[in-house]
Amino acid sequence: MSKKVISTQNAPAAIGPYSQAIVANGFVFASGQIPVDPATGVIPEGIEAQARQVMTNMKNLMEAAGTDLDSVVKTSVFIKDMNDFAKVNAIYAEFFTTDCPARSCVEVARLPKDVLIEMEAIAVEK
Repeated sequence: MSKKVISTQNAPAAIGPYSQAIVANGFVFASGQIPVDPATGVIPEGIEAQARQVMTNMKNLMEAAGTDLDSVVKTSVFIKDMNDFAKVNAIYAEFFTTDCPARSCVEVARLPKDVLIEMEAIAVEK
C-alpha cells in the first residue's frame, strides 16, 4: 500500500496526533475540518459562516492533495444543533453542485474548540 501524508497551510493545522489528510491507494482521506481560518486562527461567528469556512478548508485540503471537491465520494458532517441542518445544507450545496457525494449528518454534543460544525471527507485521486 502506498501512503502519502498531505499537509497544507491553506487548511487548519492538525491540533493532535493526526494528519490533515492521507492519500492511499487512489483515495484521499481528509480528517475532520473545523471552521478555523488557517491564515488568522479566527473562528467565525454563526453556523452559516462556520459552514462556509469548513467547506473552504475542505476545498483547500483537497487541492493540496491534488484533487478537488468534485472528486469527493463521501462526507460525514457533524453539527452541534440539528436545527441548523437547513442552513448547513444550503452552504454545502454551494460547494457540491452536481453529482453530490454520499453523506451522513449527525448532531453531536461537542466539537473541538466548541465549534458548531465539523466535516470529514473521502475523495478519489485525479
